[in-house]
Amino acid sequence: MNEPLLLTAFRTINAAILVYFLLLSLSYVLFIILSLAGFFRYQNLVTHVQFKEMFHLPSVKPVSLIAPAFNEAGTIIESVQSLLSLEYPVYEVIVVNDGSTDHTLDLLIRHFRLTRSQRIFRKVLETRPIRGIYVSPSQPKLVVVDKENGRKADALNAGLNVSRYPLFCAIDSDSLLEKDALLKIARPFLEDPGRTVAAGGIIRLINGCRIEYGQVTQVGLPLKPLILFQTVEYFRAFLGGRIGLNAMRSLLIISGAFGFFRKDVVLKCGGYRTRTVGEDMDLTIRMHKYLKEKKIPYRLAFIPDPICWTEGPESLKFLSRQRKRWQRGSIEALFHNRRMIFNPRYGIVGLFAVPFYLIFETLGPLIEIMGYVIFLYFLLSGRINHPFVLLFFLVAVVFGITLSLFSVLIEEYSPHRFRSVKDVFLLILFAFLENLGYRQYMAFVRAMGFIDMIRGKKEWGRMERKGFGR
Repeated sequence: MNEPLLLTAFRTINAAILVYFLLLSLSYVLFIILSLAGFFRYQNLVTHVQFKEMFHLPSVKPVSLIAPAFNEAGTIIESVQSLLSLEYPVYEVIVVNDGSTDHTLDLLIRHFRLTRSQRIFRKVLETRPIRGIYVSPSQPKLVVVDKENGRKADALNAGLNVSRYPLFCAIDSDSLLEKDALLKIARPFLEDPGRTVAAGGIIRLINGCRIEYGQVTQVGLPLKPLILFQTVEYFRAFLGGRIGLNAMRSLLIISGAFGFFRKDVVLKCGGYRTRTVGEDMDLTIRMHKYLKEKKIPYRLAFIPDPICWTEGPESLKFLSRQRKRWQRGSIEALFHNRRMIFNPRYGIVGLFAVPFYLIFETLGPLIEIMGYVIFLYFLLSGRINHPFVLLFFLVAVVFGITLSLFSVLIEEYSPHRFRSVKDVFLLILFAFLENLGYRQYMAFVRAMGFIDMIRGKKEWGRMERKGFGR
């Protein structure tokens, strides 16, 4: 290809990339505006609502908490104790030991004095064989299911089979819920019980927090750059993204770390798909699909309150592994539900939500890296395209910093705002720094998720856990 033609091609790609990033940035500005409005509405609501009064409402339905566990010996006891101490009228805790190769099951048996049960259940969903069901004489709400390894989706399906109540809550076994978490997330089911089919809450990183007896007693930040970057990233994703998407009825992910569902709807959708590592996004999309096709009025809700705490990876190795898996999960979920893309049959979900996730969230890393490659080409060849450099910096970096700062601002109005001036300063500082290296690295990692997908990688990948120290 001759040089003038090559330069023309690069300039055309430049223009396309700039338009892409401008549309992406404007979309997130809209989400931020909607998130601010939605968050302040929620704050106004909770000041007039006493959640503990909900105990006495007859419409509060019992719920089954399902916590899949695979090699969680470091956190399992604290996590289960946290679940058993939640404030909710009637609930059960179903821990599904998914073929752990460490001492997860032994710890549970010894600590809670578990004994084998002859509990009868209906096998609605196909799963790997269950080896045993255990109950605790001292903790009647606790049920432990021991099964052969089938990964997280299979474990959730096993928990659904064993569960007894009309609502269920999926939670990661390495996470901690606040005592009033179930009451808060159940609110949409009380306000609009006929239409509400699912609700999700915000996930917060527990690294650097003080934990006593399975509860976060003091919110803090560790002096670890990788965790600080992730903290800002989580704020932007949940406070600056999902609240806005929820306002547009375009929520496509009820997080697998903490999601609340109507069991009958999930079973009609076939439960969790076991052929994907993005089972939470896949289930949310299939719920949209099923309810739209059946023309059933429904509502998915997002609760802007930090109610679930989880441990973030503290090394690049495990963080990269996690993000590549998330990227594969998004690709798989969108691929399995590709019929919905730009399909008016599915309303705003098909015409906006699914295409947005495909074009901007899933393909975003590849397009972003392409922009950096073109920038480096002009830089190394001595043909600096100053308008492109300036506009690309403004759109790709300045907008990113602004969005992160607004997300931190929303966080400062949340019930668990950081009380230390040092912590607030660190959040603001890393809201700037995140867009000057970390974001670019994450784009590269997520692009590698495409390569893993093409190679047919199916492994979940081992994650390192430090555990919940007091």
